[in-house]
Parts: sequence; C-alpha cells; structure tokens
Amino acid sequence: MDLHSSLRKNPSRESCEQVIRRILSTEILEYGRNIHFKQATDFLNYFESLYPASDSLTKQVQRAVRSMNMPRDEKGFFIPNKTAEQLAQERELTGLLRKSGSQVDTLEGCEPLLLKLEKDFCDYAMHLIESCDTFQGKYEVLVKVNGGLLFFTRNRKQLEILLESLI
Repeated sequence: MDLHSSLRKNPSRESCEQVIRRILSTEILEYGRNIHFKQATDFLNYFESLYPASDSLTKQVQRAVRSMNMPRDEKGFFIPNKTAEQLAQERELTGLLRKSGSQVDTLEGCEPLLLKLEKDFCDYAMHLIESCDTFQGKYEVLVKVNGGLLFFTRNRKQLEILLESLI
C-alpha cells in the first residue's frame, strides 16, 4: 500500500525541476541543443508515464518550468544550460563579432619570440611597435608579459632579425 500511494502522489516542484533538467541535458547531449521542448506541456508525456494524468500534475510541471526561468532560443525552445543574462551577453558578442568580420585563427605555424624589456618600458615599446609600419605583417600576436613583450609570428627568423637590428 505504501508503494502504491507513493506512485499516485504528484512529485514536488523541485523533483519536477530535477527531472526537467535531466530531460533537457539528455536532449543537449543527443542533439547538441533542445529541439523538442518549448512549453511545460511538452514534458507531460514523461511525467504521465510515472504519475496519473491530472490537472494538479500539469500545474506542478508548469510551476517547475516557470520557476526554472529558462531563456528561449530564436525558435522558442528552452535553453536549459544558460541564464537570460548569459544569453544576452552571447547575443551581444555575436552581433559584435559578425559586424567586425571576425575569424578564428589557430595560430598554427606560429612561433613565440620574447623581446626582453624592463617592465617600465613595456607599454611604450608595445605602443611604438603596434604603430610602426616596419612591424606590420611581421607578427600575429603581441602581448605584454612578465619580463618583456611576447610575439607570436609565422616568420620568427625575419622578426628576430628586425628586432636585433633595432637593438
């Protein structure tokens, strides 16, 4: 009797949330994103396979979905693994990257080259190098590091000769 009564009892809102998270996590693992769940009623088949269908079960699942406050993608599907703030940040970044014509570069074939400098001179030297036409196209990345300036270049020897000629 105890087992029978526990099966007939509706799950708590927290239990529903856990189940919904598992369902959506499985969805993400299987399809790369949520492609099936847009509203609370989309989860009911699963819950009704475990609990008797009822208005109270439907309301409990709806409460769980509402309390999870999941953002939605452009097609209206729940995004379970991001907050609304994260989604807004990503959309803003996406807009910026698309407007700027961004591309990903693996820097394959680049070699590091360190120009040793005293810490006090790094910022000014970096400014001069970045604005100097002589250095255009000679390096891919220039960053200030402890002990100097670090270049990543596809032609280390050419950059090394240029830097040596200035020292």
